[in-house]
Amino acid sequence: MSQDVAARIRNNPKFQELVQKRSSFAWTLSIVMLLIYFGFILVVAFGKSFLATPLFAGGVTTVGIPFGVVVIVSAFILTGIYVRRANSEFDELNRQIIEESK
Repeated sequence: MSQDVAARIRNNPKFQELVQKRSSFAWTLSIVMLLIYFGFILVVAFGKSFLATPLFAGGVTTVGIPFGVVVIVSAFILTGIYVRRANSEFDELNRQIIEESK
């Protein structure tokens, strides 16, 4: 890619919009995931008795198991949310930028 094309892309307002939107969205989802993860770690550190509570009387499965599953599933859900937006909005902006840079 020539310097001229790279400069045109960098100066394109749609490119700057794409970078801003993508960065903002990625940071938001990252913060949400960190809050979920560190929230779980804090419960593990300070709420051991709560996590050790059986789900059912006489059962062996504790409250901690569903909490751990929620942490893992939330990572998949947040990834899916990002991919969905990337495949629609971000890819469309990217396509427009490529067309305008030709």
